[in-house]
Amino acid sequence: MVSTKPYLIRAIHEWCSDEGFTPYLAVQVDARTRVPREFVSDGQIVLNVSPGATHQMLMGNDEITFQTRFNGASFPVLVPVDAVVAIYARENGQGMSFEASTVAHETPRDAAGDAGADNTADTVNAEAVELEQPAKRGSHLTRIK
Repeated sequence: MVSTKPYLIRAIHEWCSDEGFTPYLAVQVDARTRVPREFVSDGQIVLNVSPGATHQMLMGNDEITFQTRFNGASFPVLVPVDAVVAIYARENGQGMSFEASTVAHETPRDAAGDAGADNTADTVNAEAVELEQPAKRGSHLTRIK
């Protein structure tokens, strides 16, 4: 049976966009996650996934991919859906959290070398990604297995 997690992520993302909120994605970084490692803190990264901050976003059932800018440099991002630990609105913290993946993966390595020249050559007209630690929220988030 297919997990409901990717559907819930897409639904919260759409709700944030419809309400004029900025959707943030909290991700547990592992070897499969392609993000700039210098922005990873305590094994996690928080990404602004609003339409204005991303380009060519695809939210599939297995992975989320998009192009964005980090410190002005274009970067292709790949996030496995099972690495997503939360999606929420920056403005009010409402959203949904998920249990971290229990699948063991190899130690994260520098993903900057994995980004091929073909991926970084795409034109990106996205705003800079805002990075901040996810707000420690209480019971308004629902944990999904």
